[in-house]
Parts: sequence; structure tokens; C-alpha cells
Amino acid sequence: MGDRVRFLNQDLFDVNIGEATVVTLFLLPRLNLQLIPKLRRELRPGTRVVSHKFDMGDEWPPEQSRDVDGLMIYLWTIR
Repeated sequence: MGDRVRFLNQDLFDVNIGEATVVTLFLLPRLNLQLIPKLRRELRPGTRVVSHKFDMGDEWPPEQSRDVDGLMIYLWTIR
């Protein structure tokens, strides 16, 4: 299973994320909002975006949200 996960320690605004099938974020709301255009531009349809604690505001409402032990989890799927 380890061959299906890749962690990148790079600038998220500069790295090409087009090969990702799932992107997990744990960023402040301001950064989430700044990433919306990049996520929509580079990710293929069907790619899932999961954010811990912070959503994308009114600009991109989540498809699902769930409280997991007091920590909100938000999900979007690229269309």
C-alpha cells in the first residue's frame, strides 16, 4: 500500500499536483481560499480534496462535512 501514497515537501503553490487522486489540506482558511484556482485547474475530475478543520468558505461549499472527534473534516470532488 505504501507505493500508493506520496508525500511532497514542496511549495504547494509551485508544485504540479495534477497526478494526485486525493489532496489532503490542513491549512488556514486564507490559504485554502488562495488554493481554489490551482486545485480546480490542475486536478483531474474525480480527484478528492479533503480539508481538516477549515473549509473553503462560501466560494466553494463542501459536498460533505463531518465532525470526527471534535475535528471538522470537509470533502470536495473535482468535477
